[in-house]
Amino acid sequence: MSAGYAFKPDKTKPKSFSLTVVVLLLVAYFLLPLVWLLIASTKSNADLFTTFGFAFGDFNLWQNIVDVVSYDHGRFLTWARNSLLYSGTAALGATMLATAAGYALAKYDFPGKKFMFASVLAAVMVPTTALAIPTYFLFAQVGLTNTPWAVILPSMISPFGLYLMRVYAQSAVPTELIEAGRIDGASDLRVFFSIGLRLLVPGTVTVFLFTLVATWNNYLLPLIMLNSPDLFPLTVGLAQWQSAAAGGTTGESLFSIVITGSMLSVMPLIAIFLYLQRFWQSGLGVGGVKG
Repeated sequence: MSAGYAFKPDKTKPKSFSLTVVVLLLVAYFLLPLVWLLIASTKSNADLFTTFGFAFGDFNLWQNIVDVVSYDHGRFLTWARNSLLYSGTAALGATMLATAAGYALAKYDFPGKKFMFASVLAAVMVPTTALAIPTYFLFAQVGLTNTPWAVILPSMISPFGLYLMRVYAQSAVPTELIEAGRIDGASDLRVFFSIGLRLLVPGTVTVFLFTLVATWNNYLLPLIMLNSPDLFPLTVGLAQWQSAAAGGTTGESLFSIVITGSMLSVMPLIAIFLYLQRFWQSGLGVGGVKG
């Protein structure tokens, strides 16, 4: 590209009306449930059944929040703390393991490398629900059921995260930088932490978010592993409240509490996504264009 040439976008290119419609439909498909949840969380139990789903009734949001955090002796806050502990610890562990293993598979040659990567690809195809029962029996034999580790340890294994980091490390970490670090006398561990890890930040953030969301929203694994209500995450706890509301076993209506609790449970994920998206914007495109 010559120095005197400046790229100008083609403003005459026609826009695709059908593609715009499809995109708008997809946006509505993903956002309308969230909009309904936000509106429903402002309603009382009576308004939930007497008003249109996307119409506001009497603004009862603050009272609903107070009811959620105070109901059953503040059990919701305990579940929120458990969800934060499980998902945060699992996401950090999975990110560390996937980053180190993916970097090693991408930048080192060792016996069995192809077989190990093929095993990772095969593990990606296995649904986690199929492993829930075998994992329970394994943890039961070592006495780890009904403990936080029964949820954290299985969630730290992320075959997709390892695959993603292996692919990303191949292009994001130039081999020349690794060789330069070795020439300067740095050990492989020093090269990884000083050079590789910094270049892999967008990929590590992606693995962190995927694992965080998967663990936060996981229902089957904690349902099988845990039997103490004080150890439940939000998914299992809110499901129990929903069952009680549908069955009418509590003697009071819990629908507004369950809906408001569901709304509060998704707020941390939205906040984390909005905060960490800058790492994608600033790093995922690095290396895509060469001078």
